[in-house]
Amino acid sequence: MTLKASSLSARVYEAVPQLSRIREQVLLGDVWKQPELSYRDRILVTCSILAATGKTDELKVWMTRGVENGITLDELRGLIMQVTFYAGWPSGLGAGRAALDLFDAEKK
Repeated sequence: MTLKASSLSARVYEAVPQLSRIREQVLLGDVWKQPELSYRDRILVTCSILAATGKTDELKVWMTRGVENGITLDELRGLIMQVTFYAGWPSGLGAGRAALDLFDAEKK
């Protein structure tokens, strides 16, 4: 599996080749290929963790990737509600902000 890194992340991977190697070999080459969860479900889990920990820049990328892989906007809304009550209001609000571009595109 090869995932396109954002341009800023790609610069980091270029500057720190060890991190790039671990990303390719371990994260993408093993962790994301474990059979217990589908790719789509792994994205939902990843989005939940990123939302709960306030990592909204990465969350935007993964939410977009999720929608591209079959996650619906209503499912993202459900994720935001779940995160809000289990990780706190600021985490839920941050997740909502991360999804705004996707929600705005829905209106067009």
